[in-house]
Amino acid sequence: MCAHSVLVPLLVGLLALSGCDRAADAPKPLATAKAKPTDLPAPSDVAAPPPDAVTTKSGLSYKVLTLGTGGEHPVAEDRVEVHYTGWTTDGKMFDSSVVRGNTTKFKLTQVIKGWTEGVQLMTVGEKTRFWIPSELAYADKQGKPAGMLVFDVELKGIQAAPKPILAPDDVAAAPRHATKTASGLAYMVLTPGTGKVHPKASDTVEVHYTGWSIDGKMFDSSVVRKKTASFPLNGVIKGWTEGVQLMVEGEKTRFWIPADLAYGDTPMKPGAPSGNLTFDIELHTIQAE
Repeated sequence: MCAHSVLVPLLVGLLALSGCDRAADAPKPLATAKAKPTDLPAPSDVAAPPPDAVTTKSGLSYKVLTLGTGGEHPVAEDRVEVHYTGWTTDGKMFDSSVVRGNTTKFKLTQVIKGWTEGVQLMTVGEKTRFWIPSELAYADKQGKPAGMLVFDVELKGIQAAPKPILAPDDVAAAPRHATKTASGLAYMVLTPGTGKVHPKASDTVEVHYTGWSIDGKMFDSSVVRKKTASFPLNGVIKGWTEGVQLMVEGEKTRFWIPADLAYGDTPMKPGAPSGNLTFDIELHTIQAE
């Protein structure tokens, strides 16, 4: 549960379509684009969505280039495999899995909002062009591509998400009998531990965990992945750094972490959960510094 991301790495470089009954004509290269040898030429409509593009309520625009062969659409919790190329509206290519020669796989909740929304509209085999406004991309964040971004995305495969672990009944708020610290962190021991030593902030710990938002939605779980997670306690969100130091090996504890000890109400990283969060954490081992 890294301070800047969920424990699983977040990709930040990054429904047959209703109303679409044919693939769009193949785009022509933008004549004015000055492409490097490894760059893919920008499409002719890179500067703005054409009149035949579909625009959603969020402001995302898209146009199907090649119809898909699949019948299912991914959901936000699924992992997908794609090929893609991205350009800024001046025709400059800034990223491309096609140029690298390797497809990219990621969970749809772990990318920019425009991708999360847009790829859910696709089926396997489909290639679609997306015009993603800044607020659904990187919001002009320093070091990231600025302004509206244009992506050609080809959906290669869908890996359905495993069934989530149901949220506990008290996920929305800590019960009265929970212990609350001066920072606002609340916790309740579910299973007493067998160890005697508490980890320090500089120690590395191995844990199993599941996290839910206050509406009961599971957003991450090492238990579902069937693989424990290891990390230094000084490299995670404040609520984890404080809370796991209260535990001993073998202990399982529920934590209610306020937003200011988690990712905040408006996380900077795509895919990071917002607001107050609830975690069940089981401490397996402590590796002293």
